Order: sequence, then C-alpha cells, then structure tokens
Amino acid sequence: MKLVLLLLIMSITVFAQIHVPENFQAEFVQTITNPKKKVITYSGKVYFSNKNRLKWEYLSPTKKEVCTDGAEVLVVDHDLEQVSNYLINKGFDLAEILKKAAPYKDKKSVFIAKYEDKEYTIQVDAKGQLARVAYYDDLDNTVLIVFKHMKYGKGDLPLDHIRCDYPRDYDLIEG
Repeated sequence: MKLVLLLLIMSITVFAQIHVPENFQAEFVQTITNPKKKVITYSGKVYFSNKNRLKWEYLSPTKKEVCTDGAEVLVVDHDLEQVSNYLINKGFDLAEILKKAAPYKDKKSVFIAKYEDKEYTIQVDAKGQLARVAYYDDLDNTVLIVFKHMKYGKGDLPLDHIRCDYPRDYDLIEG
C-alpha cells in the first residue's frame, strides 16, 4: 500500500511539471504596462533552442531583434540602424524557469516559478505547451507575453533561425 501511495505521489509530481522542449517557434504578443497604466504592445516571432539560445524578432511597432546565448545579448534595432552587445550578469534562462515551475493551487494549466528574485506566472495550453508568461520587470512594469501558433520540436534549430543578422554599416555599441 505504501508503495502504491509513493508511486501515485511521484506520478503526480512528474505530471505537474512543464515539459521543457528541445526547441520551439511561435508568434508572440508582448504587452508591457507601466505603473501609471501606460501600455505598449509589441508583436513578432520567437525562437528557442538548445536550452539557452533565444531569439525575439520584433516586427511591430518597431523592427528589432534580440538574441541571447545565455552569456551575452545582442540587440539589433533596424529603425535606428544600431547594434548593442551586452554581457549578461543575470541571464534569463527560460529552460530553468520552466523547470522551477510548480502548479498554482489545483489548476492544471497555471504554474508559478521563482527565478532570480522574480516570480513568473506561466500558463500552458491543452497540449501542455507554453501559452503565456507574466511577470514584473526590474522597473515594476507588468509584462505579459502571449504565444500563438506554438510549434515544439526536437534537436537544435538551425543557426539562421536564432542568429541576429545585421548590415555591417550599423553602429555597434559594446555594453
């Protein structure tokens, strides 16, 4: 009886985690609301691969790419024709955030994760795939990211999907 109870508890614990895909691609809408309730909405595509490679391709209202390998961030602002390169002292490790996610109360699709002194609320869809992420950023803005047309995959994405490319004549800023 104890063995059956232990196996039941273990299976609930394993089931109650978010599956971290090897890669995914999706469209996104990111809404940022500042403490004065001013809202700005961005949209674009996101690519995730190899546990720490992430590319945000912003298409509206401005064209921008943000790429990271977990150690540095490259921001390409096509409107300003500018590239900024920064080393990360506190990385945004999406895979680690998803691993730390625990179910919120008795809800099967809502999870809470604490990472680097921030709390993330994560929602998955009926397939268990990432659907939404919400958190407060370092400026006390509310950030909500909604994913659409999510596609999970196996293996690494090709580098051309997750690399930030830019013309050589863009201004380069080292941070």
